[in-house]
Amino acid sequence: MVEELFLNDSYVKEFEATVTKVQGSKVFLDRTAFYPGGGGLDNDVGWLLSGSEEFRVSNVAREGDEIAHLVEGQMEVGEQVKGKIDWERRYRIMRLHTLSHMIAAIAYTKFKALVTGGHISSEYAKDDFNVEDKETLERIIREAEQIAKEGRKVKIYFLPRDEALKIEGIVKLAGRSPPDLQTWRIVEIDGIDVQADGGPHVSNTLEIGNVKLLRVENKGKGRKRVYYTVEP
Repeated sequence: MVEELFLNDSYVKEFEATVTKVQGSKVFLDRTAFYPGGGGLDNDVGWLLSGSEEFRVSNVAREGDEIAHLVEGQMEVGEQVKGKIDWERRYRIMRLHTLSHMIAAIAYTKFKALVTGGHISSEYAKDDFNVEDKETLERIIREAEQIAKEGRKVKIYFLPRDEALKIEGIVKLAGRSPPDLQTWRIVEIDGIDVQADGGPHVSNTLEIGNVKLLRVENKGKGRKRVYYTVEP
């Protein structure tokens, strides 16, 4: 199994690792800070450095208990490498991801609305909610931005599954079954939200910065899609 550095520290930008397996253009490492995507988030991209050579990592994906790095170039098993995340891209995703948790928490707490789908890239985020009118989502976005400016701390910790299930709203995605894992990774935004989540986040909501509502679309009865982003 690969050591997933991003689970404990979202701010690891560079790391040392050993190539454990190569399958064509797929390179597997014994440890990585590259997030493989999932949970509606884009995967990381970046570079692997070996000696004087630099290999572009254009895609990262989970394959069973391993993480495959799609590399442009040939690497060898046993090679010692340095991984470098495309940090500007990753950091924007972290900011948007933390913001999305706040939006989901406000929607659930005030309107009992659940997320019915969504996606986060480095450019923008989109979320679907089971709400009736777009004004509700506009209000939620504005409130999330104001709360973010209060500088709420974001904590990462782990809980046994049975203990995590006692927390109301621990899973806020409609139709999503609780993860079938014995230990859950928890993301807690102080005074706002507690969710089971495996992706990278900022450590304080002040890092989110200014929020820009892009648009709200009607996706059918009782379903609205909101697009939003954060300013550079």
